[in-house]
Parts: sequence; C-alpha cells; structure tokens
Amino acid sequence: MSCNDFAHSFVHSAKHKVMTAMRSEAGFATTLDAATLAAARHGDSAALETIYRSYERAAFGLALRILGRPAAAEDAVHDSFVRAFEKLGGYRGDAPFGLWLKRLLVNTAIDQLRSEQRWIGSDDEIDQLSASQSRQDNQQEALGLLARLPDRARTVVWLHEMEGYSHSEIGALFKHSESWSKSLLARSLERLRRAIHEESTQ
Repeated sequence: MSCNDFAHSFVHSAKHKVMTAMRSEAGFATTLDAATLAAARHGDSAALETIYRSYERAAFGLALRILGRPAAAEDAVHDSFVRAFEKLGGYRGDAPFGLWLKRLLVNTAIDQLRSEQRWIGSDDEIDQLSASQSRQDNQQEALGLLARLPDRARTVVWLHEMEGYSHSEIGALFKHSESWSKSLLARSLERLRRAIHEESTQ
C-alpha cells in the first residue's frame, strides 16, 4: 500500500471513529446566536456559560489529540476560553465563532507544547513509536495508534488530515517551512503504515 493510499484509509477510519463518538454534537460547527454573543461581550455570566458549554467537549477532544494527555488538554481548554472571553471584543465575525475558537485553541495547545519543551529534539523520533498497552488497540484503533506518535508528528498529522490545515499554516504554527510540514507528514504516515503492517504480522 502506498503512503497516499494508507493516508486515505487511515483518515477515513479515524474520521469515522471521531464522528461516531461525537454523533450527537455539532462541535465547533455549533452556531452562536448574535444575542448570546452580544451579551457575552458585556460580561453576562449566563451567556459566557452558554458559550463554554456549547464548545467545551469539542475543544477538549481537539486539545487531547494535540497534547496527548487529558490533564494538559484540560489546561489548554481552560486557557483557550479565558483568552477567547478576553478577546470577544476583537471578534469581528469574519469567520464562524466556532472556527475562530478552534484556531485560538490550536495556538494555545501548541504554545503549551512549546513551553513544556515537549517537541525539542530530532524528528527522527518518529521512527520509534511509544509503547501501547494493548495490541488489539494497535491493530484496530486508528486514534490509539496516532496517539503513540511524538507530539510534533501527531499534531501535524491531525491538523492536516483531520482539521484541514494547509502545510503553510502548519509550518507557520511551528515556526518552520511548508516543506518541513510536508516532509514530517509523509514520514509520520509512512511510520504508521509500517507499524500497522509489523503488528499485524506478529
């Protein structure tokens, strides 16, 4: 199977699992009505609570995919909503509110990785997936396998394949070039493909 074929198969499987897990939720696509937004801008606690409850679960899910640890994801979600509420006055409505919040969350999560220095080191770390607790998970759960990639690799795969970020956008987030993002994505998908093959023959 080529890397492109594997990418298509892997992404289709992962998206199906994510959509199944969130089947009753619109996530970041939830529409925020103008009245709630206006009230939130004036500091109305009920409106702020409505915004938080509308996007909290989707925000945590994305933060967890990027950071890989529930506690860190919770911190990123908290910090993202604090920043969002502080910047509500600057939200002009050029993009849907959920998309604006999602991008703020991604930036916050990546800033957190940088502050923890969890991605310092060589991208050659891709060649060594972290250990998994269950062989069955390795073979059957696309998201479980993805979580075993190093932080940078996992984040690039998720943002590009699942969230639709371009390589130029990812490169800018990581303060690298577009070609760096393309190379890391290709190597990460190839490593996942090899891991699935190796473990399916054991």
